[in-house]
Amino acid sequence: MSSTVASVMFVCVHNAGRSQMAQGFLQHLAGDRVEVRSSGTMPGDQVNPAAVAAMAELGIDISSATPKILTDEDVRASDYVITMGCGDKCPFYPGKTYLDWVLEDPAGKGVESVRPIRDEIKILVENLVAEIDAKAKS
Repeated sequence: MSSTVASVMFVCVHNAGRSQMAQGFLQHLAGDRVEVRSSGTMPGDQVNPAAVAAMAELGIDISSATPKILTDEDVRASDYVITMGCGDKCPFYPGKTYLDWVLEDPAGKGVESVRPIRDEIKILVENLVAEIDAKAKS
């Protein structure tokens, strides 16, 4: 039985596109080895339907996800805090690994425009999983 080796928090503004896709990929690729959550500094009303559709094309269902507000507790509970355009609204705590992924915002875009963003997030998440696994082995 595997045990959780890291916890990851994805943060974007609306928690409706980029961070939800990243959370979906990480859960899909790492399973229960990684605890994952996502939130936004100004959460939207729902996850972007184009993001849901783009992820469904790869067999990852994020349709039941809901945007959540970023809390200090969530950041404190995370080993990795990955921001995606929330700027200086993200709280900073020493001892965390902070990464800033510069990604186009999928808000208001159709699925054709969301696919390249999704694919970029997939590569970033695959690299993150490799880094987490390497740290766990050392």
